Amino acid sequence: RQSCHLPLPFLLLHFTLLKCDITDGNVEHLKREHSLMKPYQGVGSSPSSQWDFWGSTLVTSSYVRLTPDERSKQGSIWNTVPVHLKDWEMHVQYKIHGSGKKNLHGDGIAIWYTKERLHPGPVFGNQDHFVGLALFVDTFCNDLHGMDRSFPYISAMVNNGSLPYDHGNDGRTSELGGCSSEIRNKDHDTYLAIRYSKGRLTVMIDIDDKNEWKECIDIGGVRLPTGYYFGASAATGDLSDNHDIISMKMYQLMVEHAPDEDSLDWTKIEPSVSLLKSPKDNIDDPTGNFRSTPLTGWKVFLLLLCALLGIVVCGVVGAVVFQKRQERNRRFY
Repeated sequence: RQSCHLPLPFLLLHFTLLKCDITDGNVEHLKREHSLMKPYQGVGSSPSSQWDFWGSTLVTSSYVRLTPDERSKQGSIWNTVPVHLKDWEMHVQYKIHGSGKKNLHGDGIAIWYTKERLHPGPVFGNQDHFVGLALFVDTFCNDLHGMDRSFPYISAMVNNGSLPYDHGNDGRTSELGGCSSEIRNKDHDTYLAIRYSKGRLTVMIDIDDKNEWKECIDIGGVRLPTGYYFGASAATGDLSDNHDIISMKMYQLMVEHAPDEDSLDWTKIEPSVSLLKSPKDNIDDPTGNFRSTPLTGWKVFLLLLCALLGIVVCGVVGAVVFQKRQERNRRFY
């Protein structure tokens, strides 16, 4: 599995210092009004339904198929209840499978947390210029020059409605980060977890049937409002796959916020990523992954510590070299 493309020092720091406490799925924190589970009761177009679907979506007793393994299909399913939680975690059990051989399948699944719902469009079956958060499970490489990453590829994007999704570059110009993940045609269940808490977005995956989460994306400075909707969509083009959602389970995270944060009107927050450069600055970035961020306190400390250690090492080496030269000079006299 190919992970996010970070410089080696930051990669080491990232994995050493990250503490990602993905919930174990406590039932008491499960929010059923935002969860989609077998046998999928409450799915439909009636006024009492909590989930509504569109397009090629087929609801069975075992799965929700967003698209069949056929060309030019689009489908989606959306929660009808807006989310008013400041801190949450969504677990998605899904399956992507089909008859297409390697590199002959597409296009993928998207998980959404957006201001509007049920707006079909060109971005994995949903509208472009969306407002909110999107997580893309992209199974087809459109960028013929993007040989530095393998597909399927999972990436995240936060949008305030001003940015388009760049299909030609597989979303590189606006992604927050991502990872490669071999999720097609697995004999076992595949999962992903999206966690948003205190301005930090974390995405974990479980694809190896070991009941273990592995990090895919972890980034701070993310601002998301309350009152948005969760959904899932998928699309096929000239190539196709079955895109199935088995479950979407929403958990409330019990997190304390500072009084000034609690007093804010969270419904008025504009989706943004404050610690990142503008996505336009990433057009020439060959990796298309994490942007440079301001030096936070711990980064400054680590840089100073490394500088101090470097000075000490240079001093010791200099002293040893000076002593050797003195001994050599004494032997010549």
